[in-house]
Amino acid sequence: MKNLSFLLLLFTIPILTNAQNFTLSGNIKDAENGEDLMGATILVKNIPNTGAFSNEYGFYSLTLPAGDHTIMIRYIGYEQVEKNISLTENQNLSFELKLDNHTLDTIQITARRDNENVTSSEMGVLRLDPREVRNVPVLFGERDIVKTLQLLPGVKSAGEGNSGFYVRGGGTDQNLILLDEAPVYNASHLLGFFSVFNSDALKDVTLYKGGMPAEYGGRASSVLDIRMKDGNKKRLGLTGGIGLISSRLTIEAPIVKDKGSFMVSGRRTYADVFLKLSKDSIINSSTLYFYDFNAKANYTINDKNRIFLSGYFGRDVFGFSDFFGLNWGNATATVRWNHLFSDKLFSNTSFFVSDYDYKFFIGDNENGFGLSSRIQDFNFKEDITWFPNSRHTVKLGGQLIHHTFIPGKLEVGSEVTFRPPNPPRRFGLEGAVYLRDDFRINNRFTVNYGLRLSTFHNMGGVSYTFDNEGNVLTETNHDRWDFFENNFGLEPRASGRYLVNESNSIKASYTRNFQYIHLLSNSVSTSPTDVYVPTTNVVKPQIADQVAVGYFTNLKDDMFEVSFEAYYKWLQNQIDYKNGADLILNSTVESELVFGKGRSFGGELLIKKMKGKMTGWISYTLSRALRTFEGINNGNEYPARQDRIHDLSLTLIYQIAKRLTVSGNFVYYTGDAVTFPSGRYDLDGFTIPFYTERNGYRFPDYHRLDLGIIYDLKERKKWRHSLSLSCYNVYGRENAFSITFEENTDFPGQTQAVRTALFKTIPSISYDFEF
Repeated sequence: MKNLSFLLLLFTIPILTNAQNFTLSGNIKDAENGEDLMGATILVKNIPNTGAFSNEYGFYSLTLPAGDHTIMIRYIGYEQVEKNISLTENQNLSFELKLDNHTLDTIQITARRDNENVTSSEMGVLRLDPREVRNVPVLFGERDIVKTLQLLPGVKSAGEGNSGFYVRGGGTDQNLILLDEAPVYNASHLLGFFSVFNSDALKDVTLYKGGMPAEYGGRASSVLDIRMKDGNKKRLGLTGGIGLISSRLTIEAPIVKDKGSFMVSGRRTYADVFLKLSKDSIINSSTLYFYDFNAKANYTINDKNRIFLSGYFGRDVFGFSDFFGLNWGNATATVRWNHLFSDKLFSNTSFFVSDYDYKFFIGDNENGFGLSSRIQDFNFKEDITWFPNSRHTVKLGGQLIHHTFIPGKLEVGSEVTFRPPNPPRRFGLEGAVYLRDDFRINNRFTVNYGLRLSTFHNMGGVSYTFDNEGNVLTETNHDRWDFFENNFGLEPRASGRYLVNESNSIKASYTRNFQYIHLLSNSVSTSPTDVYVPTTNVVKPQIADQVAVGYFTNLKDDMFEVSFEAYYKWLQNQIDYKNGADLILNSTVESELVFGKGRSFGGELLIKKMKGKMTGWISYTLSRALRTFEGINNGNEYPARQDRIHDLSLTLIYQIAKRLTVSGNFVYYTGDAVTFPSGRYDLDGFTIPFYTERNGYRFPDYHRLDLGIIYDLKERKKWRHSLSLSCYNVYGRENAFSITFEENTDFPGQTQAVRTALFKTIPSISYDFEF
């Protein structure tokens, strides 16, 4: 209680107001399309170390002494704006920034201004402008923000061609992925080869891997916050591309010029079109495609009110003739209302829905069967930002989420006599309130501290208790609105920065997260056997505590950014399956689980070249991810699947000429931990594998080289277009996707390991345009 009292006392520090008489506020926008610019820097030239940042809606507020001031507005890639003002009363002043035509196309990952990585109190944060990933060569030429994030320290790919990712030793289900604030439960297309995020429809991408602000919660490892474009408020705009396996088109236009706009974006693959050309009846009757549809609209009602509507719909469909099929999809919808109570008080009220389902079928309507599962959320969220003066920015708010879990539903044909019972639906109510303050103590010290109180309540459905063998002791049915299991979590957050000078800083952070929703999966890629379960009387909430320290420096007039971060993470109530667990359509799946703890630690180095014809970065992570379960590996600590000791990536972009850019990236990492048989024995003519240590072996080390070329074709008035050539895995490395053990046909009685590679060398070409 002493620690809590001290933390609450910090929020009551008197706000200095004596010399700060008037408030300057407004919005920062892109002059070309009217998009809000998040993270723009507002500085006061005549008062050193005084300024503010625009929020995610482009709004800023800055309290200053009365008198004459010179205001400077900076945003990476845009021309700096200076304006002289005479502040004699509260004043609303908005700015529209123009793109800097002299700035070369470069990759900017974390910087909003040249030295923000040094001066910001944030750490463990990666930011990505979707327009700037165009130079990074990727699989099949599909620009993918998730694939680009996997090239950065602390973020690890879940495998060859997989859009899942691990952050600082956490599992793929420990990442909260938000699209315009709505959670996306499965962010993969085509069994993980692509992510669901069409870069043409996105405005901003932020990944919090440590030092998470108090307004975020619900997952143990990270938050990936993605914002869609608002739409062009100035004129009609078209963006799109045609590639080998997919095409995309985005349309933006004003609803009312400078007051409202809309954006619609679609993407679809067409592998199924080529299947129709086959003479094989099985192949030409098969289907294989995915599609995405993004839509957003916004309208400024008056100076104090603005509304947003946005949605995403995407689905994968795979069917092998009439034999079997698989499909899954996400749907989200968000309604937001921005309201300005005063020049210092800004609020955002949101209501959003998220719906994710997957299903597969085998056989026809009469003799087949299908299995489906689903999770659905209804969310309400309120965020309020208060700008009392130039030293404090206070945020507070709350969130309420209603979860519906459908863990499995079996549908069988009319001729099938087997009728197993379906597991019951489950419901949960998750809530949180938070308070946070960004406090600039003086020119050298800045802290960001906050507190989040989270709750989770089981509602309705069935609850069980089990004995030590997993047998059901009691089974209790609950009414729909019966709250029968309640969990609470107190989550303190703090990060701070000490500015050694304008080019060097030291940072530290501490974060605690509670996770109340759990994905039970026995594979890396999402599959129909995956089950989402809530926290119950048996399944406890996962808890993650993380501490991190870092050193940040800029060299040669901000040409190079160098950062090193070290972290240590403790994980409680981790979940795994018992050996031989029964997963499918199991009403008492909790009885098949074991619970344990984990820890992960490591160091992350990032060196980036920000300016010049040659830009890019070197990313290196040295880390461990370990788990301990009483019923696994004799209770001894063992490596988690995502335990990769070394992870290295090198990305370089070179602008040969004004319209010609070449790029390449090299990736190397230690092979995944895996459980292989240590031996075998024969029993009645059958060969039985013998397993000893969990994850005691490793796949071979992974490495590959990708190359790309972008040629900007001659502009036609406002029509810009380009050709992109890329080659994935240039030297054809056969990285192991799976390893199986078979009898050696040349030496009967001996077992050999057989490696299966997913990709060799894959060239691709695409045509991209923008109007």
